Amino acid sequence: MVAQALELSRKPHVVIATPGRLADHLRSSDTFSIKKIRVLVMDEAARLLEALRQLELQGLATNQPFFWEAQAPVRTAEQLDQHYLLVPEKVKDAYLVHLIQKFQDEHEDWSIITFTNTCKTCQVLCMMLHMFNCPTVAVHSMMKQKERFAALAKFKSSIYRILIATDVASHSAGRQGQAITLVIQYDIHLVHAIEEQIKKLEEFLVEEAEVLQILTQVNVVRRECEIKLEAANFDEKKEINKRKQLILEEKDPDLEAKRKAELAKIKQKNGRFKEQGEHTLQQQKAGGTGHRGRLPRT
Repeated sequence: MVAQALELSRKPHVVIATPGRLADHLRSSDTFSIKKIRVLVMDEAARLLEALRQLELQGLATNQPFFWEAQAPVRTAEQLDQHYLLVPEKVKDAYLVHLIQKFQDEHEDWSIITFTNTCKTCQVLCMMLHMFNCPTVAVHSMMKQKERFAALAKFKSSIYRILIATDVASHSAGRQGQAITLVIQYDIHLVHAIEEQIKKLEEFLVEEAEVLQILTQVNVVRRECEIKLEAANFDEKKEINKRKQLILEEKDPDLEAKRKAELAKIKQKNGRFKEQGEHTLQQQKAGGTGHRGRLPRT
């Protein structure tokens, strides 16, 4: 980071940076500003849409604030058949296993990619599907690079037709096929927000009775896989890797953890305010229709 700071002190006209690293330099340097930058290239720009990144970059503008705005309308791949499946959070794994087994039985030549939000969930799901006789490979940042390349090669060559990956890999995912998003009860507002920007999503129908038949088995298998990961010190290895990376970047791991916890608290607080505002707005709309206490169906 010191070497980068020296480069930035020379006031370059072109800067290529990730949002987080740019924020670090703007926060810690007295000599660097974005006033002299003519071209700013943001790597992983999609991360700007995340609440934590928005909070992290908040207040870093100079006397001449700049704004980033997408000029093109929000759209998705036209050849991607998109659906959603509303499921209770506690039975989400059972629905996922059922869907994968169903697609494997009905379409033997299909390739299936499942995206998760954490490395641990990615690894657990991979282990679970193996125990359900679904040959699967995983790709996440806790794996060595050569292991990730080997897993991708096996998937591309159809040796394995099921890939579990963290959601960062979704940036380079295919642009055609069928996409099903498992939505829990706490994420319904996200579906509505998406539908405001793109076409209305169709619900994917599943026989609930078939899912209930494997529910207990799925829960038991998941717990067994989690125990195996704990025995392998998966969480501890991940934390060690994070601390090593922060030290290499000349950051204080404890200070970064404290800052992240503070950002999470702010995010949670903002989320509560947003929910309260939406609830109040819905009550006002309901009162205006003459049906007090009952929301109109959409």
